[in-house]
Amino acid sequence: MGSRALVLAFAVAVVAGLGAVALSGPAEAGTVGAGSYTETLPAGGSLPVGCGDLATNPRQFMTANAPAGPVPTNDWWSSLVFKKFDCAYSENLHAHPISYDTTAGGLGFSYNTTPQISGSATGVGEYHYIYSEDFTAGVAGLNAPRTLVDGWTDWTVTPYWSDGTRTMKATIGHGLPFAYFQITGGNAQITAKSTPTIWSNSGSRIGYSVAGKDYVAYAPTGATWTVSGTVITSTLAGKGYFSIAVLPTGVADKVALADSYGAYAHNHVIGTRVSYAYDQASSRVTTTYAYTTTAREGSGTGTVIGLYPHQWRALTGATPIAPTYVTARGAMKILVGASSYTTSAVFDGVLPEVPAVATGTGTDLTTLNGYLDQVKDNPVNVLGNDTYWTGKALGAGARIAEIADQLGRTDVRDTALTAIRAKLTDWFTATPGKAEKLFYYDKNWGTLIGYPASYGSDAELNDHHFHYGYFIAAAATLAKFDPSWATTAQYGGMVDLLIRDANNYDRGDNRFPYLRDFDIYAGHDWAAGHGAFFAGNNQESSSEGMNFANGLIQWGQATGNTAIRDAGIFIWTTQSAAINEYWFDTHDENFPAAFGHQTVGMVWGDGGAYSTWFASAPEQIHGINMLPVTGGHFYLGNDPAYVKRNYAEMVTNAGHEPALWQDIAWQYLALGDGDAALAKLRANPGYTPEEGRPGRIRSTGFVTSLRSARPIARSPRTIRWPGCSARTELGRTS
Repeated sequence: MGSRALVLAFAVAVVAGLGAVALSGPAEAGTVGAGSYTETLPAGGSLPVGCGDLATNPRQFMTANAPAGPVPTNDWWSSLVFKKFDCAYSENLHAHPISYDTTAGGLGFSYNTTPQISGSATGVGEYHYIYSEDFTAGVAGLNAPRTLVDGWTDWTVTPYWSDGTRTMKATIGHGLPFAYFQITGGNAQITAKSTPTIWSNSGSRIGYSVAGKDYVAYAPTGATWTVSGTVITSTLAGKGYFSIAVLPTGVADKVALADSYGAYAHNHVIGTRVSYAYDQASSRVTTTYAYTTTAREGSGTGTVIGLYPHQWRALTGATPIAPTYVTARGAMKILVGASSYTTSAVFDGVLPEVPAVATGTGTDLTTLNGYLDQVKDNPVNVLGNDTYWTGKALGAGARIAEIADQLGRTDVRDTALTAIRAKLTDWFTATPGKAEKLFYYDKNWGTLIGYPASYGSDAELNDHHFHYGYFIAAAATLAKFDPSWATTAQYGGMVDLLIRDANNYDRGDNRFPYLRDFDIYAGHDWAAGHGAFFAGNNQESSSEGMNFANGLIQWGQATGNTAIRDAGIFIWTTQSAAINEYWFDTHDENFPAAFGHQTVGMVWGDGGAYSTWFASAPEQIHGINMLPVTGGHFYLGNDPAYVKRNYAEMVTNAGHEPALWQDIAWQYLALGDGDAALAKLRANPGYTPEEGRPGRIRSTGFVTSLRSARPIARSPRTIRWPGCSARTELGRTS
């Protein structure tokens, strides 16, 4: 859930307060090249905390049918299996276009098209399409004591209910207007919150509206539906399966659309799978979202699919129908009868560091050399010994090393690299009796946790991509200058474990879940391991998620591992599009009109918030989705006009130019208005950098170079850097 940028005092307090389940004794180590991790929980460490014996038995809320292997976390449906507060069922599951809830009687449905807006347009504010139940679908008489997980695929999950007499499975997923049911022990039953309006009841299909929302239930051929007050039932002709679909609101001919959907109503989705490919020659990422269906009757294929804005803007080879769904992410467009679809997006490129095109000579060089001298003796300045603040320090050290190398300051570069090497090697070594600055692998959960942990990275499995992204990025810089350290015989294998824990790129590796933190369909990371909130899961610092993706690209490039590089490119390209849609709404189409903000600090499953977990200052609400501003963050400037609007809102809401995190704000502004950013930087030389930053070095180099480069578009692929023959991308000049 991501309260990363807390002030140091609070960070230290959290580290000091790590409690829970301390086990003593020598560590049992797993060796990876020259590195190692422990398989014994370090003293003072905590396992994930939840209901019952979840800490040591994370599969207790799964059926025997559930897939073997590691437990998925950090997903939109995680509260079903990582039960934290509701120990019987789940929190709300915001799948889009439908939101669901699990209860003793079955599966609740909500298609809320009216946002609840709170706060103000100049201060903290939120919008939520809150769960507002229209009806519950289940089995007549069902009274299950709990809901389990029977299965999952890339963006679907199948909850399971049983009360000893009746059972039900329901497959639901991102972008599925349908929910698919299999039941035993009784009639199918739909219990509405208010008397439904029946607008079609013909044979095995019934169309009904609840609270102005239109639904269609499809029973097997030969079955009928009976309505009594708020209850709709069917014997299903004894066949035990049915499906329910929500229709877009405002459709002129609901019956015709119900007919169209009906052709696929009994093609139950039983699998979803993403595949991607990066073509370096065209710098394009092609992504295919595929569906496996089973025909409960007939032999048909295909289904009905909803696409988020970041997907339909990049859609190739297919045309959505005209109606759309209202969702917390904007309009969801619809493909009818498809078994897959493909998107194509340009990868704009990343850099190890911004070229020193304006700081290689003159006054700016003198200034930067002075800043380098200030940090030379402590280039990896650790403000807290946990994984987050250690990571921040490593990230800052990497920036110092890269900038020093460009300026010919090999003394500072080598000092920084030595400090990075020592810090990483220490963390990547688990000697017997060592209780901190090490990583612990938990076989039950399939996760690698660094201790000291922070911000719930152990007890809730929060934020691993945020924390480890800094480690990986620093390792990538070290690998450029010390390739031997990065080999599998040395410490490269430990870096790979961090990558696999946060976002395992290898489906064949059963030590970690596939792409743990990255929601394949939503297109972005989730921060909370359990996702157990009324509003669903959440993510605050999207830019630190992108720091992780950039780290994969840089590490893959430095070590020649194209699988890791391409996984990073896939995540980076997909998520940069999602961020510009759902955190920034650069098209001004997705946020509710009455929300009044140009950006959100946090995305929730059911909406967004102009706020953070840790502060209410506009500089931090805006800045948390900008930092750490590296050569992997040029997507922030895809729309220079939006950059100016975002910065202007921050100033308006604060009532003044930024008074904290100025370096973050000015680097961001440089992507849209280099002249203004440079003027502000030079007019305020005594500013205090954001905690964990490499002093004033990075902001000076970044802003002055961006101002000098004057790119026509803010990406490494199109920036014409003075002194470079063409473009600089992935550390190469072409």
